[in-house]
Amino acid sequence: MKKHILVFIMLCIGVFSFGQDTYMVNGESLELKTEIEGPLSLLWNTINGEYRYFVRTSDGNFTELKNTRGNNNSYNEAYKSVLSKLTNGQSTNNLKLTLYDLRRFIDNYNKSVLSSYTTLPPDPKVGFNFALSGGFTNNPFISNPDNFKTPLIGAELEVFESRDLVRHSGFLQFRHTFDTDEFQYSASEFSLGYRYRFISKSSFALYGQVKFAALNFTNVTFTDANNMQQTLNDTSFDVPFIFGIGSDIRVGTTS
Repeated sequence: MKKHILVFIMLCIGVFSFGQDTYMVNGESLELKTEIEGPLSLLWNTINGEYRYFVRTSDGNFTELKNTRGNNNSYNEAYKSVLSKLTNGQSTNNLKLTLYDLRRFIDNYNKSVLSSYTTLPPDPKVGFNFALSGGFTNNPFISNPDNFKTPLIGAELEVFESRDLVRHSGFLQFRHTFDTDEFQYSASEFSLGYRYRFISKSSFALYGQVKFAALNFTNVTFTDANNMQQTLNDTSFDVPFIFGIGSDIRVGTTS
């Protein structure tokens, strides 16, 4: 039993230390993650609840990037002058002391001084599609023995990673079914879903989708057993897992 516990502890230590190395920086032993490796390397970690960033030059010297408060209680932005000096005067005016900004700044510098440097992948961009729809429905999920048709409108916001051929996306849908004199039932639904285009071309796409969460607001008017008219309002949240198939067809050069 003790051996099993010891093995488990060693595995946990191995998992949590993966991707980190220990360095001696100004007499301080630090475990740091390497974010960028190149002529100018970027290392960082969260130490005692504080984000700390370091750069390492090609000769192995470490410099910590700091932004401490001065006597007038304003930040001195010392990291900007440090990086400007290490990058032969590149502008740091708009540089923020965040991992994202530092990654981009150092990556751009490394590209400019070393042709064989492997640059970071481009940041993913988010794209949006917005669509409106309308028509008629016989409300197949509720009792409708006379098969009455009622007006239906809908709107959809689709979110996806912006690229030439989109495959994965998520969507938020809104649908509202109107009541009529013959069929006094109305409903509004907000739903979330996922869509996968297994055929994705510039002019045509065929996809499958699943709706996995829905919030419904319904209103129904009916005559009870005492021949009295009653109105019932209801709100419900469902996890329906409704599957469907659809297609996108390009009908113009700008669509």
